Amino acid sequence: MTTVSGMTTNGFTYEGDYEHANSGRVTWTATYRRGGIFFGMRHGRIYELLGVPMTEVDTAVKDDIEFTWVQSS
Repeated sequence: MTTVSGMTTNGFTYEGDYEHANSGRVTWTATYRRGGIFFGMRHGRIYELLGVPMTEVDTAVKDDIEFTWVQSS
């Protein structure tokens, strides 16, 4: 598993992790907080990552975590 953290464009911090589920697919989970107060949790999958460098996978996961939270709030 790989750990990620950051801040969404709407001001929530997140901590999460992701792992390679199988060839070309990553699954992730993230917990969102604002001011240290829990606001929610989300999970997701990203497909078609076969052959993508790890730094780009990390960025793709962070982008998906951001998109999933901002879209749902």
